[in-house]
Amino acid sequence: MNKAEFIDAVAAKAGLSKKDAKGAVDAVLETVTETLVKRESVSFIGFGTFTTADRAERTAKVPGTDKTVKVPATTVAKFKVGKALKEAVAK
Repeated sequence: MNKAEFIDAVAAKAGLSKKDAKGAVDAVLETVTETLVKRESVSFIGFGTFTTADRAERTAKVPGTDKTVKVPATTVAKFKVGKALKEAVAK
């Protein structure tokens, strides 16, 4: 499912126009992004938690060659699945 299909599904389930659903989806995604940029977490009980983590600088090998490259330290977004979502998907 891509973003446009997701917006259509949200509009149908919530009884909203596609324009209103797009605005709501965009606002949610923007809010999650802004919160993660501030290095805070976003939790939706039963669904999951978005957090950030620091990755240290490391050396990696290029597949197929003996060449090594330095991968710089970075901050990454992480998602931990909540219990209700995990159980729903497992059924």
